[in-house]
Amino acid sequence: MRLVIATCEVDYAGRLSAHLPKATRLLLVKNDGSVLVHSDSGSYKPLNWMSPPCTLIEKDDQWTVKAKSGDSLIITIHEIHSDTSHELGIDPGLTKDGVEAHLQELLAAHLDTIGPGLRLVRREYPTPIGPVDILARSSEGGTVAVEVKRVVEISAVEQLTRYLDLLNRDTKIAPVRGVLAGNVVKAQARTLATDRGIRCVVTDYDELRGLTDPTERLF
Repeated sequence: MRLVIATCEVDYAGRLSAHLPKATRLLLVKNDGSVLVHSDSGSYKPLNWMSPPCTLIEKDDQWTVKAKSGDSLIITIHEIHSDTSHELGIDPGLTKDGVEAHLQELLAAHLDTIGPGLRLVRREYPTPIGPVDILARSSEGGTVAVEVKRVVEISAVEQLTRYLDLLNRDTKIAPVRGVLAGNVVKAQARTLATDRGIRCVVTDYDELRGLTDPTERLF
């Protein structure tokens, strides 16, 4: 990656035209071929950029970045304050903690968090409209379908309602009750779920991960 701090003007020509007047900015030239123009404000978003595949031509005090589409980014350099290059190597990618898949795995292993006496039938139980996160059997012999979300919103209630409609047509597992489990349950979702006979369980991801007496919270 090349990092250039320069006083420059920037002009974009193509599907639209844009002009950045003379100012000091950070120019990033990445190994994937992209060129990005940043200011010292505006958070992470560049002021202008060209995504790969593109070609950078440096001539005198002008950079011309041409895209395959024909668009061009012209950077007129007035003064370079710093010009450095760094090899960052291959990035392993972002590893997210606490995503729905992790929460689903933990809940499947500790079904008492959802309700006492539950026994796992299957994770990702298939239906014609998509898999149910967790299907379990209760100690009384009933079936429970659990949909897991980090944040339970109205869309999750609608999703589980569709699953329940299909599952309850299967005489081998019906009747099937629904449970929505998540770190947060929005008030509107809780109201709609209650109206449809769906139970909501607020989970504590840290407690589940630490296996320190997870507590069921029902709403």
